[in-house]
Amino acid sequence: MRKKKRKKLTKIITKIVLFSGILIGGEIGIVTIMNCNVPEKRLMEYMKYIEKGEYEQMYAMLDQKKSSMNSKEEFIERNSKIYEGIEMSDLSITDITVKRQENGNAAVSYTTNMQTAAGNVEFTNDAVFSHDWTGYHLIWQDQLIFPELSATDKVQVTSEEAKRGDILDRNGRQLAGEGTASSVGIVPGRMENREDTIKKLAEYLGIGADEIEDKLEAGWVKADSFVPVATIPKIQEVDLLTVNPDKTVLEEKEKQDTLLKIPGIMLSDVKVRTYYLKEAASHLVGYVQAVTAEDLQEHKGEGYRTNSVIGKTGLETLYEKELKGTDGCEICIVDANGNKKSVIAYEPRKDGEDIHTTIDGDLQSTLYEQFKEDRGCSVALNPYTGEVLALVSTPSYDDNDFVRGMDNSQWSALNENEDRPLYNRFRQTWCPGSTFKPVIAAIGLKVGAFTANDDFGNEGLAWQKDSSWGDYTVTTLHDYEPVILKNALIYSDNIYFAKAALKIGADQLMQSLNQIGFNQELPFDIKMSESKYSNMDKIETEIQLADSGYGQGQILVNPLHLASIYTAFLNDGNMIKPYLHADGGSTSSEIWIKDAFSPQIVSEVMEGLEGVVNNPEGTGYGACREDIRLAGKTGTAELKATKEDTSGTEIGWFTVFTTDRDTKNPILLISMVENVKDIGGSGYVVEKDKVILDEYLGNE
Repeated sequence: MRKKKRKKLTKIITKIVLFSGILIGGEIGIVTIMNCNVPEKRLMEYMKYIEKGEYEQMYAMLDQKKSSMNSKEEFIERNSKIYEGIEMSDLSITDITVKRQENGNAAVSYTTNMQTAAGNVEFTNDAVFSHDWTGYHLIWQDQLIFPELSATDKVQVTSEEAKRGDILDRNGRQLAGEGTASSVGIVPGRMENREDTIKKLAEYLGIGADEIEDKLEAGWVKADSFVPVATIPKIQEVDLLTVNPDKTVLEEKEKQDTLLKIPGIMLSDVKVRTYYLKEAASHLVGYVQAVTAEDLQEHKGEGYRTNSVIGKTGLETLYEKELKGTDGCEICIVDANGNKKSVIAYEPRKDGEDIHTTIDGDLQSTLYEQFKEDRGCSVALNPYTGEVLALVSTPSYDDNDFVRGMDNSQWSALNENEDRPLYNRFRQTWCPGSTFKPVIAAIGLKVGAFTANDDFGNEGLAWQKDSSWGDYTVTTLHDYEPVILKNALIYSDNIYFAKAALKIGADQLMQSLNQIGFNQELPFDIKMSESKYSNMDKIETEIQLADSGYGQGQILVNPLHLASIYTAFLNDGNMIKPYLHADGGSTSSEIWIKDAFSPQIVSEVMEGLEGVVNNPEGTGYGACREDIRLAGKTGTAELKATKEDTSGTEIGWFTVFTTDRDTKNPILLISMVENVKDIGGSGYVVEKDKVILDEYLGNE
C-alpha cells in the first residue's frame, strides 16, 4: 500500500514539475502561449519577423495547409526578394481591428506603414487566421505583402540615378564633373585565342590574368556580352589635332590602336566623375569611389546603394551631402506579362547641388606647374575678402586614377615614393622661419615691449644674451645700422627678433599668440592643423623664447593661418576669415579676429614689409615690380638636430601681397618648399612666385 501511495505521489509531483517547467520557461514561453490565442498579437509577432528578415520564423507561423505557398523555400524566396528589393525598414502596424468568425477563425484589419527605397508606404490590409487547439495560425496569401499583389504578379523596383553636382571654380570652370572615359572589355564570343587575348589585355592594363578570367566567368556573361575589365582615359580627337600633341597622349593612342586589333577586345564610352585640373588640384578637390559595405552601414538610410559613389577626400567628401543628390525610385506591381498594374511608391530624382568655390583654376594650375617637382605647398587668397584663390600641395597625384581604378603597381608607386605625393602639405603646420618676424614685431609693439624706432644695437653677426647660454648663439647674415624695426625686417635680422621675443616675455608672447588663433581650430571649410608655439603647453626656456622670435624654436604654423594673420596688415589690424564656398557669389569679408593689431602698428610693420620687396637690400627684392606695389617677407627655417649639424634641411618661404586695395586682382600668396638648401634658399621660392605673380597680375 505504501509503495502504491509513493508511486501516485511521484506522478503528481512529476505533473507539477512539468507544469512548473512550462511556467519557469520565462516570459517568452508564456507570451508565446498567449500570442497563439490572441490573433492581433500573432499579427504583431509576424510583422516583427518581417522587420528582422526572419523568414523561417514567419513560415513557422502559417497554416501551411490553407496558405497559398507550396513550400518553405518558395515562401522565403518570395518574401525576401520583395522586402529586401524595396529596401523595407521601420515597419509598423496600427488601427488593428479583430473580427471573429463562426468557425473559430479570425480576420484582423490593420494599417501598415513602412519606409522603402521610394519613400514612405502606407496601406490598409486584412489578415486571416485559422484556429485549432494550439492557437491561431496565419493563412498566408500574396495580398499580405501588398493588397493589390496576386500570386502571378511581381514587384518591380526601378531607379533613376541622380546626377552628382559639379564642383566649380570662381569663373564657373569645372574642377569636378561628369566626363567621358573608355571602358576596355572583352566580347567572349569574338575571341580567337582566349588565353592569348587575356594575356595581352592583362599586360596592357597591368593586372593579373586571373582577375580578367574571374570577370569572364560571372554568371551573367554570354557569348555576345561586353564584359568590362577596366576604365582607361579616353583619347580626345582635339588632343591629337594640336600642333604639338602631348607625347603621352600619342603613346596611349598607339597602345589602344594595337589593343583594338586583337579580336574580342573593344572600347566603349562610359560616363565617369572627372577631375579637370588633375594633379594641380587633387589634394583640394579629392575624389569619389564606389561605396563599401562599411559606407553603406555608416550612412544607412541616406539613399546610398551598392552602385553608389561617395566622396573619399577633399571637397568631394566635405560637400558630400550637397553633391550626392537623391536617386529617383519607383516601386510598382506588374502582371505576368510585364504590364504595370499599380504604383506602390514613387520618389522623383533630385540632382545634387553644384558647389561654387572661390578657387581660381588658372592660378591653381600655374602654382602647381611652378612647384610640381618640389615638396611644398602654396596658399593664395584675396586679403580684403578672405576668398581663397588657391590651395596647392606638391608633388601630387591624378585623382582621376582613383575613379578609373589603379593597379597594384600604381598604388605601390604612390605609397612608396619618398616625396609622398599623397601627403597633403597645405593642411599641415611648418616651421615658419623669418616669415614669422612681422608677427613678433606687431605683438611687441602691441604690448609695449619696444617701439619701432628703438635701436637694439649692432651686435655683429652672432650674439647671446649672456654666459648662461653656454656656447649657444643667435646668428644673422647682415651687418647694418641703425638696428630699428624697419631695417630689421628688410635685412631679416635674427638677432633683433630674438631680442624682441625676450623683451616681450614668454607669458605675454604665448597669450598674444593665443589671441590671434594659436592652439585653436582655424574657422575654415577644410580642417587644418592647429598652429603651435611649443611641443608642450608653454615656451619653457629662454633660448626657446629667443628662437621663437625669428620663427624657429618650436613654432609651427599652418600656411593658411599665417596668411590670415597677414591680412591684418591690410585691414587696419583686423584678421579676415578665409573662406572657400562662394555662397550666392557674395565676396563680402568677414572678420575673424577684430583689432588683432592697431592701425598705427600696422603702418609701422608695413614700412618694413614694403622695404623687403622694394628696397634693393631687401631679401624679397627679386619680386619687385614697377607697376604694382608689393610687400612681403621671405623666410628660411633650419631643421637640424644640433647647432653644429650640417646635414639638416632648410624650409624656404615667401609671403608676398599687393598693397593697394584698388589693385585689379589683389592677392596674398604664401609659398613653402621643404628643402631649399643648396638651391638658393628662400630666393628659390621668390623666383618662382615672381613668375606666378607676373602671370596673375599681368600689366596694370
